[in-house]
Amino acid sequence: MSQSPHIMIHAENLTKVYDNYTAIRDINLQCKKGEIVGFLGPNGAGKTTTMRILTGYMPPTSGTATVAGYDTVTQSMDARRHLGYLPETVPLYPEMSVEGYLAFVGRLRGIPNLWDRIDDVLEMVDLLDRAESHISKLSKGMRQRVGLAQALIHDPDVLILDEPTIGLDPSQIIDVRKLIKTLGQERTVLLSTHILSEVEQICDRAIIVIGGKVWADITLRNLGQNEDKTLTLRVADSSEGVPLALGDLPGVYTIHALGHNQFRVVFDGRDDTRTLLAQTVVSQGWGLLEMVNERVSLESLFLRYQREAEALAIQEAEMKRASEASEEEE
Repeated sequence: MSQSPHIMIHAENLTKVYDNYTAIRDINLQCKKGEIVGFLGPNGAGKTTTMRILTGYMPPTSGTATVAGYDTVTQSMDARRHLGYLPETVPLYPEMSVEGYLAFVGRLRGIPNLWDRIDDVLEMVDLLDRAESHISKLSKGMRQRVGLAQALIHDPDVLILDEPTIGLDPSQIIDVRKLIKTLGQERTVLLSTHILSEVEQICDRAIIVIGGKVWADITLRNLGQNEDKTLTLRVADSSEGVPLALGDLPGVYTIHALGHNQFRVVFDGRDDTRTLLAQTVVSQGWGLLEMVNERVSLESLFLRYQREAEALAIQEAEMKRASEASEEEE
């Protein structure tokens, strides 16, 4: 299958089965050159399994994955030459010095002008003054930066980073985020993190994996621009007729009672609809106290998709039980 040269990470129908457990199923994703993509999901969703397949650490049960156009199974060494990987638990040798460890990694990769490159990378991750320090003497945050340095030592086209800011203090987190933004101008970065605000700040897209499946692929620029609009409405004197009356208005999709005379309204985003809502509340004598637009955030979308996935899982489980019960009766 032909593939655009601008597609640096490509996964098609990736599935991984462990005994009777399916960790991921039919994962499809693409990441372009110069794109920073957040890879999100609850614990156990299949993120780490997917990243291990993409980095050549394990083969899929079925499906294919390529990095920089190279198959991660049949062309594993070629793919790894173009790939830098920072796992969540960084495999370091504590008895080595920082520069000694990077020299070891660099020699394995056959990097020319190695010591110049080591200086450049240490400067990138702000560890130049700790080059001769033993890794065992470093803080957790500094060890994390050593791991990032080894992922960068061969100047890869693709970076896959698993929780790159874990263990860093606030100022170090800001520095690493700035570095990732800079690296993403010329490279492809796939970034796994549980910090949703971090993804909103530095990523171009977010891929959400739930239950081993890709549940959403969101463009983060102008987040929520194409989404239905949501507002919170609070009235002074509520009645049971509020949801019914407002829900029947043109342009209003759904309305949910939140308690304490508050309602969440999903509507078409038009000013005319917003005006009609306010006029209806006033004309009915309910007393309009507040009407506030809710900002569509990555967190709100993530929680929405998680609720959808949980509801679907319950529905599928009930259908399975019903089918098994029907078979037993027959």
